[in-house]
Amino acid sequence: MSVTDSPANRLQALFEGHRLTPTQRRIAHSMVRRAADVPFLSSVELAELAGVSQPSVTRFAVALGFDGYPALRRHLREVVPAEPATEAGAYNEYQQAVEAEIENLRHLAELLADPRPVQKAGRILAASRPLPVLGLRAAASQAYGFAYFAAKVHPDVRLLNEGGTMIHDRIDAAVRAGATALLCFALPRHPREVVDTLAYARDAGLTVVTVADSAFAPVAKHSDLLLPAAVGTGLAFDTACAPMLLGRVLLEALCDDLPDAQARLEEFDARAAARGLFVE
Repeated sequence: MSVTDSPANRLQALFEGHRLTPTQRRIAHSMVRRAADVPFLSSVELAELAGVSQPSVTRFAVALGFDGYPALRRHLREVVPAEPATEAGAYNEYQQAVEAEIENLRHLAELLADPRPVQKAGRILAASRPLPVLGLRAAASQAYGFAYFAAKVHPDVRLLNEGGTMIHDRIDAAVRAGATALLCFALPRHPREVVDTLAYARDAGLTVVTVADSAFAPVAKHSDLLLPAAVGTGLAFDTACAPMLLGRVLLEALCDDLPDAQARLEEFDARAAARGLFVE
């Protein structure tokens, strides 16, 4: 089976085109993250995995066009053939969190087997002058990291990592200065302010590119191009290795569409050396 024909991608295709409620998106997200196990789970087990009620799982199956969850599971065993995942009992909780992140990275590698969405995003972001980068609360560090590096190759990057009443003003200012796109990092729990800000940005004429934890995240309907990268949920606070790596991949695509990116990097290195900026 090729990476583009993986169980996770087959599940993703099953959900596309359906108008799902927030609860149903949560179930879909959990199924994609555990694609190898889902065909073997009962409705009660899937409900526990997604943190929803068992009737919600039944309604989810009906929303996808099946008579109920048993019919959905039979379908999954046909289109998502897989062996049950290896038992994690040998690992302690810290190791399990690392193993889960490794699986998230494998899933990201599968998605990147088709580089066209990331390449398209790179072209969109490179063409926007200025380039606003949005990330609030849990996603603020992701936005900061991207903006820090992007500013070394892009002439005008504007970080939006603090909410409040002025965030719309800053978007207006970016639009007046010539911005055509906005990059958003969106991680759970998803702040309502991010959803509202993306709606405002699109109304202002910006093309919204979003890195989110799931294609079914609440920000999806306000994004023109969404790039998913799952977060780990095994610890008290979510881990975001896959979104961070996807941000770096997106930076690479951005550089590919900025013809003077290499010259800018070399110029920065020369200035840094002259200033003694870094300790070697």
